[in-house]
Amino acid sequence: MKGLEKIIPLDGRDIKVVLQKFAPQAAGSILISSGETAVLVTANRAAPREGIDFLPLVVDYEERLYAAGRIPGGFLRREGRPPEKAILIGRLIDRPLRPLFPQWLRDDLQVVATTVSLDENVPPDVLAVTGASIAVLLAQIPFNGPMAAVRVGLVGDEFVINPTYKEIERGGLDLVVAGSPDGVVMVEAGANELPEADMIEAIDFGYEVIQDLIQAQRDLLKELGIDIVKAEPPAIDPTLENFIYDRAVEPVKAILKRFEKDKNVRDAALDEVQGAIAQDIAALPEDHPVAVAAAENPKALPTLFKAVTKKLMRQQIIEEGVRVDGRRLDEVRPIWCEVGVLPERVHGSALFNRGLTQVMSVTTLGSPADAQALDDLHPEDSKRYLHHYNFPPYSVGEVKPLRSPGRREIGHGALAERALEPVIPPKEEFPYVIRVVSEVLSSDGSTSMGSVCGSTLSLMDAGVPIRKPVSGAAMGLIKEGNEVRILTDIQGIEDFLGDMDFKVAGTDSGITALQMDMKITGLPVAVIKQAIEQARPARLHILEKMLAVLDKPRPQLPPSAPRLLTLQIPPDMIGLVIGPGGKTVRGISEQYNVKVDISEEGLVTITAPNETNAKQARAAIEGLTRKLNAGDVYLGRVTRIIPIGAFVEFLPGKEGMIHISQLAEYRVGKVEDEVKIGDEIVVKIREVDSKGRINLTRLGIHPDEAEAARSSAVF
Repeated sequence: MKGLEKIIPLDGRDIKVVLQKFAPQAAGSILISSGETAVLVTANRAAPREGIDFLPLVVDYEERLYAAGRIPGGFLRREGRPPEKAILIGRLIDRPLRPLFPQWLRDDLQVVATTVSLDENVPPDVLAVTGASIAVLLAQIPFNGPMAAVRVGLVGDEFVINPTYKEIERGGLDLVVAGSPDGVVMVEAGANELPEADMIEAIDFGYEVIQDLIQAQRDLLKELGIDIVKAEPPAIDPTLENFIYDRAVEPVKAILKRFEKDKNVRDAALDEVQGAIAQDIAALPEDHPVAVAAAENPKALPTLFKAVTKKLMRQQIIEEGVRVDGRRLDEVRPIWCEVGVLPERVHGSALFNRGLTQVMSVTTLGSPADAQALDDLHPEDSKRYLHHYNFPPYSVGEVKPLRSPGRREIGHGALAERALEPVIPPKEEFPYVIRVVSEVLSSDGSTSMGSVCGSTLSLMDAGVPIRKPVSGAAMGLIKEGNEVRILTDIQGIEDFLGDMDFKVAGTDSGITALQMDMKITGLPVAVIKQAIEQARPARLHILEKMLAVLDKPRPQLPPSAPRLLTLQIPPDMIGLVIGPGGKTVRGISEQYNVKVDISEEGLVTITAPNETNAKQARAAIEGLTRKLNAGDVYLGRVTRIIPIGAFVEFLPGKEGMIHISQLAEYRVGKVEDEVKIGDEIVVKIREVDSKGRINLTRLGIHPDEAEAARSSAVF
């Protein structure tokens, strides 16, 4: 079964698609590749389950280590729980797909993307996004596509499409843009303080290329004789709809006009109106058309009531320019911040409040051994800056069982990590591994950007010398026909009933992270430009409030933080420091109560509970790796005695021998008469012979030399 093969030219980095060859029982399948990276994407559809009132779309991204010619580690030697990167790519595929399905669709949908071959130059994620669109179209699922995605990098001063891993690492931009025929539908970006104008240009550059990918998909479908399915929404009983609408409009409008700032009060008032309508329906005779329609569709009341609330909220914003809490469209909610909110045992902490959203961020400093090892298909093998995000049920006043982090928590943590990564000091300046945990204590919109703000303060409270503080704001959108309104600092109801959630984070110099998700089928770049530009004054306003509390990193690390010292040793001396079976480094660690990490390049990092221990351990390693010269004087310890002399360890792992004739100015008849095992004695190096053997003496040592050796002893 050969299938259909097509090449899509793309800015010198062609994409190859193979259709109707792999996974023949899937409703839609495609192998999409570029270079030696290949992703198999399938799409399937099943009949709707009874009682479902949402779109049950599942998007899974799988990585197989055979794609990079590797065998998994661990006892089972097979892939297990997906790594964080795979979860993030799954979200990346889901986010531009989801808004393009009709929201009334209730069929079970599943898209599975599996990377089956990996080229070290070609990331698989954007291939998977474009492949998902083709697979869905081949499966004949109702879809407002085609949709495609590209990555935009910055090499020098030039934007490039689908850069290699190395180009992404060296450049100042990693931007993924997804688009449909109606416009941009998703943006995900990390940047090194890129100015707003440059970011807008990059998005526009990416969307222009997306047009070619969209047209290529249309050409493929035409060649196969497949039409894009555009299904009609199910009819709603007009009698029930009018009944609910007549009873909901005025009370809901009155509630929205109160400009209530507490969402709990507003939600309770709306629930009361909905409850009253439910009672009105229940009081009707069983054979009344409204009662019959409500009985046949129990989900109709909440669905239609939500539609009324959504329409009136949006109408108020479009026509009056006023939001449900009374704010102007470009106004940020009240902000207050506090640092050092936890006892000093915690290395750094901060509380960030914006309206009813509250995030507590906590910083912990660790040694290089605490870095996160990464076992996935991508080149990065470890991370020294970790950002984790938790969203407990009490943050929205709910009762739910606590579970391990889900996709949303992992995604929000990754976004905050990306926003702060550009300002984290390099390990050469600050060798600590840094973990920040953001605990969402109360949620009413924009918790991810609250995490960015709180974490900036927490890092500075811990004394981490970040280059610049970072703040963030979430922008929203209301679009009715040709009327568009951009909202600054959206709250929960505006996210829930609006058309866009656009998170923008950065310093006062430029953007460090972007994430845009849509609920409509696309936006022109001009509207995105307006949102990015409107976000800047909001970010700067929030940053001003933050810096009023703590304007720069604390000059000292907290007392509870471990102390790290580093030194560089020649790589050929690493084995000497480690010693046979790790004996030497283990001895240093135990003697000084420290942890010693040595990189392949010879960078030694010492982690200790206090500075004194760290300095003692560093002196021991410096001594161990020091070039030995005749005439150097040390304090040593006698380790062995033989008839012709004594062996003395004068540096950790370094021994020399004193011949019996060099033990004293006078003749020594028996070595044990002069020294015993365990004695501490001052010795001088006589010579290091051609075989590396060290000959020591106790003769000819000046008292000042002896005193200096005792004061700098590493034992």
